[in-house]
Amino acid sequence: MSEKETELKPLKKIELKLIAELMKNCRRSDRQLAKALGISQPTVGRLLSKMRKLGLIREYVALPDFQKLGYKIIALTFMKLRSALKPEDLEEARKTAKEDIKSGPLGVIMCERGIGLGFHGVVISYHTDYSSYREVLQWLRNYDFLDLASVESFLIDLEDKVHYRSLTFQTLAEHVLRLDKEEK
Repeated sequence: MSEKETELKPLKKIELKLIAELMKNCRRSDRQLAKALGISQPTVGRLLSKMRKLGLIREYVALPDFQKLGYKIIALTFMKLRSALKPEDLEEARKTAKEDIKSGPLGVIMCERGIGLGFHGVVISYHTDYSSYREVLQWLRNYDFLDLASVESFLIDLEDKVHYRSLTFQTLAEHVLRLDKEEK
């Protein structure tokens, strides 16, 4: 596929709806999706094939109830660096982190750099107890190339009786559908 063919164009309304339907329940058949969208089954198949090829659909997943799996804490851990990584060290850092995350503390589901609140990166992780959360903190501090100035966390107690709006792909799907309306 040429570079021009892989350029993403704005999604058509039906493509947004299909992605939203998959986010709500990715186990449905093409036939069920076609019925929900009011289009033909072959059209669903063609759209899915196209979206996978373009990388719009990366994977199909189930979102479990993490508390029922034994997790008690979600941690959003923010990292501030003393100095930015040098460009020549950046690729080595990515490679090391990618390898280490496979064997590092269980529960790390996302590790990304970014900006905001004076921090340079965030790690999102799930934990069965406070000591497994502390392992993640120690794991982060073992990276000399990070040169951490500070680490701050926001912990969510999954056993809390009050939850306002937990992460679900259903709520994310609703947001995706609003994207089309906001563009108009």
